[in-house]
Amino acid sequence: MRGPKATWWGRFVLAPATALFLALAAPADAGQRDSITTASNPAIDGTDFYMFQSYESGRSGFTTMIANYYPGNNRLGGPLFHQFERGGVYEISIDNNGNAKEDVTFQFRPKTTLANSGDGLTIEVGSPGSQKTMPVPFANIGPLSPGNEAARNVRESYSLKIVRGDRRKKPADAIVDASTSSGTFDIPLDNVGSKTFGDYNAYADAAVHDIDIPGCETEGRVFVGQRDDPYAGADGHLFDLFNFDLDAGTPQPNPLGAQDQGVDVHQGATVQTIALEVASGCLTRAGGSSIVGGWATASLPSGRTLSAEPSLTNPSKLKGDLQQVSRMGNPLVNELMIGLEDKQLYNAGPPKSDSALADYFTHPTFPEIIEIFLGGAGVQAPNNFPRTDLVSAFLTGITSVNNTGAKPAEMLRLNTSLPTTPAASQNPLGMYNCFDSGGVLDTSNPGCDPAGYPNGRRPGDDAYDIVFRILMGYLAPAGQAPSGSLPFVDGAFASPSSFDTTFPYLNNPISGTG
Repeated sequence: MRGPKATWWGRFVLAPATALFLALAAPADAGQRDSITTASNPAIDGTDFYMFQSYESGRSGFTTMIANYYPGNNRLGGPLFHQFERGGVYEISIDNNGNAKEDVTFQFRPKTTLANSGDGLTIEVGSPGSQKTMPVPFANIGPLSPGNEAARNVRESYSLKIVRGDRRKKPADAIVDASTSSGTFDIPLDNVGSKTFGDYNAYADAAVHDIDIPGCETEGRVFVGQRDDPYAGADGHLFDLFNFDLDAGTPQPNPLGAQDQGVDVHQGATVQTIALEVASGCLTRAGGSSIVGGWATASLPSGRTLSAEPSLTNPSKLKGDLQQVSRMGNPLVNELMIGLEDKQLYNAGPPKSDSALADYFTHPTFPEIIEIFLGGAGVQAPNNFPRTDLVSAFLTGITSVNNTGAKPAEMLRLNTSLPTTPAASQNPLGMYNCFDSGGVLDTSNPGCDPAGYPNGRRPGDDAYDIVFRILMGYLAPAGQAPSGSLPFVDGAFASPSSFDTTFPYLNNPISGTG
């Protein structure tokens, strides 16, 4: 493998990705395209992963996990609209003993079919005596509502399974609807528009299912479908040579100004969401720690051959073992920390192999780039190498918060024993106010919210502002990060009040007709 090798905690060589496939979808228009593979096939491009203690009333003791894919969906996505990838396997994995290996995995397998037993909806065309029965060119040809989808032409569904142990070797047990015992769940059609849906909220709510999970005494819940993109970020300014300006009189965002400067490029976009709520005791190990690590992935069969006579549901022939092509743990790790030549390596690898990427955490380039562009104003990168503060934040967990005390690996960590914070009291900066100078934990600080990122991640946590500050050293030892106490922002404000307070928490997508 080319690129950085592990240095101070040991060496590990991770085999390069072996998947080779032809992309069948146009790239999405978003700033979350972090590798060649995912950029050319947005249906398997993971955008964000959330994991938090449920704060919906009456759901104490549950953990919600949300994985978003297909970045920057344009709401005008017809006639087919947005689909999960055929043959793709989408997974949320949990490590509950700190060895950086999956102990519990939830597998989602999507399936696209046509109505009328696969023939699709048709209409009669022509004069009497010379009529032809012809397939229609649209995803639906009439209004849709809960329990009434007769006019829907393209149907999308999924199966859901749980694997305990190695996700590729251990048996997968079916998760079923608690009311019907069915192992097949429907995915609602995207929010086409107001004429198709009189009440899209009610239509989407019908896709929330109570589920029976093998090995869990308590029922969980699941939702899969289109949601409003919850991420807030000024990606355009970031990737335009850090087009920020400390002079508040300029049109560019001020990186030390107000959190809300109205520059969220994701506003109005949508994503395809997989949301799962599970009793926390089903994720933790009996008699073990209350801390779990989680990550979300997408995988494809390693071989794909285009069909000479393709159809909507069979455009290609798939074969070979599953190859992971997308991965999400902590926010912005691949975008801001991993070098270009290794972004696909990160996406293809499991957390247990992250020692191959160690130098990106101990010697990150992003703070040095910030100093290049803002150094004239006195902004300086941290000088504590190796960056043990970043290892703590991203690879091991933070002491006294969510440290697993075991193998370093990049994943989102959550202490399920800490109390939740009601939505109305959540701080968009998460745990930022819980630390004194030098990264010393003090939960008595005003504004401290220990239920927020980096202890898990909620939809309303302002990920960019928090990660920006972590990278610039606010968790570093006192005196080793000259600019670590600066309140860096990107100008795109995430707010807990912007989201629903009930599962699946993310907002309904904007109507395709406004």
